[in-house]
Amino acid sequence: MKARVHVMLKNGVLDPQGEAVRHALGTLGFEGVNSVRQGKVIELELDETNRETAEAQVTKMCEDLLANTVIESYNVELLS
Repeated sequence: MKARVHVMLKNGVLDPQGEAVRHALGTLGFEGVNSVRQGKVIELELDETNRETAEAQVTKMCEDLLANTVIESYNVELLS
């Protein structure tokens, strides 16, 4: 089974990378971009075939390693 995890900084947390991208887009002539939030996508291929068990495993991975839950939120998507 495949899983995709989207990790983003929580609202209210300063995103310097997103701000740098927003500034660069303006420099390149892309007007009207008021805000950019940058995150990461992590794709996992699991041996697990049970959806509930796989989701629980990936959630535990996020809580323990993949996301800093103090400043980041995450979303788990099971693909197959």
